Amino acid sequence: MAQQKKVALITGANRGIGLETAKQLGETGVTIVAGARSAQAAEETAAKLKAQGIDAYGIQLDTTSAADRATAAKYLEEKFGKLDILINNAGVAASTGFTNVTSQVADEELYKIFNTNLFAIVALTRELLPLLKKSDAGRIVNLSSILGSLTLHADPASPIFNFKSFAYDASKSALNAYSIHLAHELKDTKIKVNSAHPGWVKTEMGTDAAPMEIPDGAKTSVALALLGSDGPSGRFIHLGQELPW
Repeated sequence: MAQQKKVALITGANRGIGLETAKQLGETGVTIVAGARSAQAAEETAAKLKAQGIDAYGIQLDTTSAADRATAAKYLEEKFGKLDILINNAGVAASTGFTNVTSQVADEELYKIFNTNLFAIVALTRELLPLLKKSDAGRIVNLSSILGSLTLHADPASPIFNFKSFAYDASKSALNAYSIHLAHELKDTKIKVNSAHPGWVKTEMGTDAAPMEIPDGAKTSVALALLGSDGPSGRFIHLGQELPW
């Protein structure tokens, strides 16, 4: 059944930046489909959002599961007939933190991080692209990180120069490349694709040492999800400012 309201799918929506993004988007009148790795977590998230007056639904969506991805696409097609906003929020950090010895990163670590932070995002987006093409203003937001900036990593004067976590950083650099390539493919459509750096935020991944609160960390994703027709595509954005690739 098609509907007129905008519909957004947010992966990893049960906590942290994902949950706050769902809340802020929902408060603008967007229908939220909250994806989480377990059905229970998804349903609990939807219930929290509904209690705040938000039109919300929960679906089990482990983005690394082909079956979950296919089920999500079928659910969105049958319930809404389209998808307006895809926020690829789910991701994992390095098991060794944000500084490690590059030459000692294990193959297993690379496979695990790239599987979630890149391959699953590419596969889910491919699965949902037909539904996004049915939107009047499709928006794809890929949650990246300033640690994916090759320019800043190569600059001894940059604030991230000494924070080298190869598997995680490279996965975000690759995700940025995907944003650029997909934006180019879709340049003649109404779909916009951008990478978002939420900032260093007080989440389970960011730790309490982070300077930003979760509500501020969601602002970039929300702004990119609601871009007007004159907004950018194929860009790397943090709080309205463009970052170097």
